[in-house]
Amino acid sequence: MSLTFTLDPAIDPALHDGILDLWTDVSNAGGAVGFVPPVTREAIRPELVKQLVALSEGRARLLVGHAEDGRVAATAFLTFNTHRLMTHWLWLYTVMVHPRHQGKGYGRDLLAAAADAARTFDGIEAIRLTCRGGLGLERFYGSCGYKEVGRVPGAIRVGAGDDRDDITMLLPLG
Repeated sequence: MSLTFTLDPAIDPALHDGILDLWTDVSNAGGAVGFVPPVTREAIRPELVKQLVALSEGRARLLVGHAEDGRVAATAFLTFNTHRLMTHWLWLYTVMVHPRHQGKGYGRDLLAAAADAARTFDGIEAIRLTCRGGLGLERFYGSCGYKEVGRVPGAIRVGAGDDRDDITMLLPLG
């Protein structure tokens, strides 16, 4: 079984709910996607709306991976820079694989599909992302070709007494 990736799918109610469910499930499983468990769909909904507005304004693109049963299994938002000196790279945000699909190589597949998509965008030469320290994510991204290019110690406060590094990773596309 593998995922089917679609760049810029039509956002209908089923996809909206699928992304919201994915984000909630990933967050509640401890995924580093902007929330800490426990979190509800209603807490995540405003962040999803912000992402959807960026899509509608052309500031971002959406990559969705669907499982064979049609459910949303993975997502990533590719967000363009608006600063005139940084338009040659983009950000990769909210990189998620549903917990029931983790350990199957789908994270690598998602990152490869995101890189393939980014290569089709005029003038894009690299992808940047940030990840939360303390989970080994930098090792995973490193194994997918990303290089650590920056780290801010303790910049992410997950909870009282639990500060994590904010790690910046870069993937040159050339």
